[in-house]
Amino acid sequence: MTQPPFPLPFEEPEFIEFSSEEAEFELHDEQGVTVWLKKTIERTGCVLRSLNFIFCSDDYLHRLNVEYLDHDTLTDIITFPYAEPPTIEGDIFISIDRVRENAGEFEVSFEQELHRVMAHGVLHLCGYGDKTLEDQKIMRQKEDEALSMLG
Repeated sequence: MTQPPFPLPFEEPEFIEFSSEEAEFELHDEQGVTVWLKKTIERTGCVLRSLNFIFCSDDYLHRLNVEYLDHDTLTDIITFPYAEPPTIEGDIFISIDRVRENAGEFEVSFEQELHRVMAHGVLHLCGYGDKTLEDQKIMRQKEDEALSMLG
């Protein structure tokens, strides 16, 4: 096989990875969730480069919240973007403890709440905010649209 007379363009990696820190958790149907997340990203007009979901404990996420965001509160998710939209590259930390508690409070299944939080993090990386009431309304609508693609 001969080399082309011109250099081939460098292809950026396109992947979503899942891991855990200080939490016994394994995501069910990683492949199906990966396809769903890629569709969610594409639907916003963004392009996936790399995305890491780290499922963790309340304590682990609280330490990140204090250390990196100077917030001394519990939260269900922290998103760290490493690129600007439309490029999606970042880490999304999700507290499994918080998702489980919120699922009970909102009277939804753990899986449904987990998927909503995952979509929420991706939508943040796609440029959607949630600081104002209007932004929160748009975010919820986009989360619902993403969840509807799960089937």
